[in-house]
Amino acid sequence: MNILITGATSGIGKQLVLDYLADGHHVIACGRSQDKLDSLAAEAKADEHLSTCIFDVTDREQTLEALQACQEQNNLDCVILSAGVCEYIDDAKHFEPELVDRVFAANFFGVVNSIAGVLPRMKRGSKLVVVDSMARMFQFTRAEAYGASKAAIHYFAGSLRTDLIKEGIQVITVSPGFVKTPMTDANDFEMPMRVTVEQASAAIKKGIDKGKPHIAFPRIFGFILAFLQRLPYRVQIALSKRMKQS
Repeated sequence: MNILITGATSGIGKQLVLDYLADGHHVIACGRSQDKLDSLAAEAKADEHLSTCIFDVTDREQTLEALQACQEQNNLDCVILSAGVCEYIDDAKHFEPELVDRVFAANFFGVVNSIAGVLPRMKRGSKLVVVDSMARMFQFTRAEAYGASKAAIHYFAGSLRTDLIKEGIQVITVSPGFVKTPMTDANDFEMPMRVTVEQASAAIKKGIDKGKPHIAFPRIFGFILAFLQRLPYRVQIALSKRMKQS
């Protein structure tokens, strides 16, 4: 398969690149840093099945141009959009709108830009995979911007799934729980049931192979969050406050 992956220089995206290369697939690794793309290529030992593409998903013109060039050279069987950022709001009463702008620029509009760049040339039978987060399922403290951006892209992708059925393009959403990455290493709170990037990559690859419309892991954590959603709001707020205090 020809597989394009954004956010390919770190975390889940990087592990997916390495794992798909190990399986013999041709992978186009996309990132915004040439140095990090070069480091990825070195780690992959200059695998002949690896191509790199540099652009910043928050730059719409740059993203569209780069992805068009990628598709002129390759027919994409699978596109995995995993680029994203996380910033927390520490003072809810005096938050900076610019922080929300930055998070949405990457996590929502960056994904939208990428979808717009690849979708027109995607063929029947291809797969479009959008990585969101289980954070969208609960009103976590300080996560106003991050959780909202992931909820927005989850809805966008879900609606797109319905509209692309007639085109024969499958849209798959991925909702990870806590995954040990450089981004989550910066968190200063407890992260229950955190999994490794190897476990995350394996779960995503397995779900894509099976053609699942939605992939969520770890499953038990997902069940817990789904249960919490059913609790009265006052209980949810109390639980969220306890998380802030812990």
